[in-house]
Amino acid sequence: MPADRSFSDLFGRAARFRARAPGRVNLMGDHTDYNAGFVFPAAIPQRTEVELGRSESRTARAWSRDVGAQIEEYEVGAERRGRGWLDYVQAVTFALTRSGHGIGGFDVRIASSIPPGSGLSSSAALSVSLLRALRDAFVLPLDDREIARLARRAENEFIGAPVGIMDPMAVTFATTDRAMFLDTRTLEFELVNVPRAAELAVLHSGVAHRNETGGYKTRRAECELAAARLGVATLRDLSPDDLPRIDLLEPPLNRRARHVVTENERVLETVAAFRDERIEDAGRAFFESHRSLAEDFEVSTPEIDAMVDLARAAPGVLGARITGGGFGGAVVMLAARGEAVRASRSIAAKYDALTGKRATVLVP
Repeated sequence: MPADRSFSDLFGRAARFRARAPGRVNLMGDHTDYNAGFVFPAAIPQRTEVELGRSESRTARAWSRDVGAQIEEYEVGAERRGRGWLDYVQAVTFALTRSGHGIGGFDVRIASSIPPGSGLSSSAALSVSLLRALRDAFVLPLDDREIARLARRAENEFIGAPVGIMDPMAVTFATTDRAMFLDTRTLEFELVNVPRAAELAVLHSGVAHRNETGGYKTRRAECELAAARLGVATLRDLSPDDLPRIDLLEPPLNRRARHVVTENERVLETVAAFRDERIEDAGRAFFESHRSLAEDFEVSTPEIDAMVDLARAAPGVLGARITGGGFGGAVVMLAARGEAVRASRSIAAKYDALTGKRATVLVP
């Protein structure tokens, strides 16, 4: 990691505005958000923090503790793609100006403990924390839901990642001890306690993923085509009663639609199991979701499958599944209370020996 530098050392003055946002782990409901469905994410302790000061010019200057020693800059309103990590800063000002929110130049220092490419919403945490700081600095009339919408617009229109609303909503509203049951069609949500008899664990597989690459875009396009073939606006409009006609679609559209419909049901089942402290039922839903994501939606990897198999055999683990967009990233586990640390360390060690990759225990 590059040497750390303070805001005053970088820009010759004190920061006036500070904001933060956590990463998130999705407990259930992957690839349902852009289909207007249900999701069930929780926040993780890792977070992104920004320090910011307004400037008198139109120039934005940015520095990231996690990338390198050089200060990068660009003109607000003249954003251009292709500048690496700076694109995520440019995407935010692009979304603000395209939405009619006038801002000037600024200096910003960024620091994050969320591993990039882990499927834990590092980009959403950056977007939301920066939007919060800019809201304060330029006195913008933005509530938290509008900040989440702008964060999604930034990734959709500037980065080119066709993500849904789950990530920015989760990093805005979820907490580490209460998961957010979110209807992505209405943006209505409820915070649900993690069961007292259970705890969560998150292991990064060491295989990075990127939502703007081909696989994620292809899955979204397949879902849209499946919905059109079935005569509905989105796959959210279907229920398990529609599975017989879903199965008549040509492959792989039938499998993609089947995952979304059954995953929506698993979200509802998992939320109910959390409320009722039925941790074994919740764990079974985790394993069923992973099977669906691996076989019907085909977004897992051999390494992720190996980690889930190790979790299935580990004492104290109730369920495990890939989390996030897929094609790498992290696994989330539901463990009996007091078992998460021991189980996750054991699984990580066995995974390293089995795959040659380096697993990282992120939670707890």
